[in-house]
Amino acid sequence: MKFISIILLVIFLFSCKQDKKSEAEIQTETAAQAESENKTDKSVYEMWNNYVEANPNFKDEKIPEADFFHNNREDAMRLAELTLNGKKKAFSGLLSLYKQYSVDVPKVGTKQIVTDFDGKAKAIIENISVDTIPFNKISEDYAELDMGTNIESLKKWKKAHWDFFESFLKENGSKPTDDMLIVCVRFETIWPQKNTNNH
Repeated sequence: MKFISIILLVIFLFSCKQDKKSEAEIQTETAAQAESENKTDKSVYEMWNNYVEANPNFKDEKIPEADFFHNNREDAMRLAELTLNGKKKAFSGLLSLYKQYSVDVPKVGTKQIVTDFDGKAKAIIENISVDTIPFNKISEDYAELDMGTNIESLKKWKKAHWDFFESFLKENGSKPTDDMLIVCVRFETIWPQKNTNNH
């Protein structure tokens, strides 16, 4: 699973930092190791390195998880672009699935490298709020942030997420319900920076 590969990568990054090697050697080895073992695209490491160069106070921070939104090419590509251009500002997960797959619920301050379906890095996001809300209590405002559109956003959100969660719940014989708990994560796109206040 992708989460295991991320853990292995973090261990690898940490062990590299213990050696007395130059930063360039570490970055080259990290990218090569990750590509061969985890099949992570080198653009992920390049994007993180560029971010850290521009924000040196994050140089000791572990490289974030890299992943795409949704489970198919068309949606993943579209959502990556919406994230990059700042229209998509939230994502949603089913609380019971986090528990089922023993995955930690997202936390405020956590960063993620958003990729397209092919694993190419598109943007770095940072979580700014995490709430748990029943499916039938999701607001129009939140749906708009998640869907990246203000055209029938809540209707589209409900249809897309019901179908998406239903496909996963089938695996253990469950079905979605109107009051199922949704983990609602609002984020901001922090990289690439928008060139508005360069000096």
